[in-house]
Amino acid sequence: MSHVNSKPLAEILRPTSFNDYVGQEHLIGKNGILRKVIDSGNIPSMILWGPPGVGKTTLAYIISQKLLVPLFSLSAINAGVKSVREVIDKADESGQKSVLFLDEIHRFSKSQQDSLLSAVEKGTITLIGATTENPSFEVISPLLSRCQVYILKSLEINHLDGLCNRVQQFYSSQFGLQIIFTEKEALYRISGGDARKLYNAVELVVNTFGSELEQIEFTNALVSEIIQNNLATYDKKGEMHYDVISAFIKSIRGSDPNAAVYYLARMIEGGEDVKFIARRMLILASEDIGNANPNALLLANACFDAVSKIGWPESRIILSQTAVYLANSDKSNSTYMAISKAQEMVAKTGDLPVPLHLRNAPTKLMKQIGYGDDYKYAHDFTGNFVELEFLPEKLKGTQFYNPGNNAREQQDAQKIRERWKGKYNR
Repeated sequence: MSHVNSKPLAEILRPTSFNDYVGQEHLIGKNGILRKVIDSGNIPSMILWGPPGVGKTTLAYIISQKLLVPLFSLSAINAGVKSVREVIDKADESGQKSVLFLDEIHRFSKSQQDSLLSAVEKGTITLIGATTENPSFEVISPLLSRCQVYILKSLEINHLDGLCNRVQQFYSSQFGLQIIFTEKEALYRISGGDARKLYNAVELVVNTFGSELEQIEFTNALVSEIIQNNLATYDKKGEMHYDVISAFIKSIRGSDPNAAVYYLARMIEGGEDVKFIARRMLILASEDIGNANPNALLLANACFDAVSKIGWPESRIILSQTAVYLANSDKSNSTYMAISKAQEMVAKTGDLPVPLHLRNAPTKLMKQIGYGDDYKYAHDFTGNFVELEFLPEKLKGTQFYNPGNNAREQQDAQKIRERWKGKYNR
């Protein structure tokens, strides 16, 4: 008996209700904010922002089913203003509020997004846009202001385990095929937390054996070999560009300009959005280089501005210059780690009182009760520095910033040692 499905496994196993939906408990769990909105029956237009394969399309479908309204689905990759207007006209003619699901809304130009505004304002359609990019950058302000933004999170191990259980049940009931997951690490690594990729990988492995077996044992070696030899088949929706941008960023982080330029060329030839590439380098310049070379952020920002003005094909030269510069730059993630540690501390300790001498004293009463009394103005002292406690009492001496092992940040470390005399463990 053939184990080949008539439709892709990801479509067959797509959830049709919240009971089957995996992940996003913060949104659609029992007390999830989006679940409450949906249950009220009066949903706003919204943008679903999250990584690929975490359930954005499925969530839109379930919402439309729950509200018993027509769902029109478009992809910004191959739809234009004409397609949008046709949907709006159909919704208008029906006299019934309809849901328009627009996948990859970040790929719509400003004028294309403008075409949605009137229908959203009038309530002709409820827009559900899906994006893997920050909507603050990619969605025009008038449209964004009329939409609620919900952030979807990457799937975790327990979610992927649930998907694997669903796979086992499906093949067992439909084909009498027993699937045994002896090892899952390679499968999960290849999927990258993307449910669709996980299903594609499983389906590819199963189809490789045809109808020869009644049992298939998934091991890391087997999965890796089959996927590596069938990458084009595995990447059914052409989502490998997420893998290429990942390889590009990791090549720059790993200080390999040759690999960086190679993956840049892959993205250029694949028609990737020029601003998408530039924005990724802008983030990397701060996250992975930071104060090891502050000029990296300036160049990356100049790159983003430049490619926004001139577009293809000339942008490739600016992107290449920037990628090579960033790859060859000294690396440090110390400021990225500093803010992460500080945020963790704030989450643990809450709003600790600001020391009295640092508080603002705008009124006479506040001055009388001691606000700002012990504050010392740094510029009144030699070297524009005076030793003073700036952290809340409970956090005295806590070190968030650890200068990286590079020439520029070692200067920071030396200044901290000289000024604070061991207070911050340097």
